[in-house]
This record gives sequence, C-alpha cells and structure tokens, in this order.
Amino acid sequence: MELIALMNNTKWNELRLAMYQLGDKAPKWRTCCVENGYISAWDGEWFYHFQSCDYAAIEWIDIQVISHEQELAVHKEISKIHLPGEKVESGYRIYGYAPLGKAVEYV
Repeated sequence: MELIALMNNTKWNELRLAMYQLGDKAPKWRTCCVENGYISAWDGEWFYHFQSCDYAAIEWIDIQVISHEQELAVHKEISKIHLPGEKVESGYRIYGYAPLGKAVEYV
C-alpha cells in the first residue's frame, strides 16, 4: 500500500509547541511508526521527548484528552494549525501519512 505524507517538520513543530504551551492542560501522546507499526507508550513530555522523534517516521499520533476542559483546549489549538486527523475515543488522531486515494478530514 502506497502512503502519502500529509505532514512536514514545520507542522509537527507547530503541534509540539501548541501542546507544550497548554501547560497543565497538555495532553499525553503516543505515536505509530510508519516503518514497522510500533506504537509507543503514552508520554506527556512535548518539549524534548516529542522533538526527539523522527517526524518522518510518524504514521499517526494519538492525543489523549481526559477532561472536557482539556478537550476544549486541545481542539482549539489543533484547529488553529489545521491538521489532518479526526476525533477518536481517546481524543484525537493526527495523521502523518495516509493511503494513496484515501480522503482525510482536517481538525
């Protein structure tokens, strides 16, 4: 299956900084590696840990929200950035890649 890149380093950095700036409302995140399907453990550190990822290897990132207030704060920030993704049970999934020909929504 051929995958098309939807994100670049600039967009990943915009997401990283927006989530970091939420302070005590910053959500946890986990990534899926496009190369081998590995799903990382949940992590809450956006400034250094998220930046240490190889952005080109992120197939998707799950952003976990655990309260209504956090969900509102996260949604407000990711809407400003206009990211390819969707609302999921745990919060949001932002896509780094999508299958060729698949329609992708933006949050």
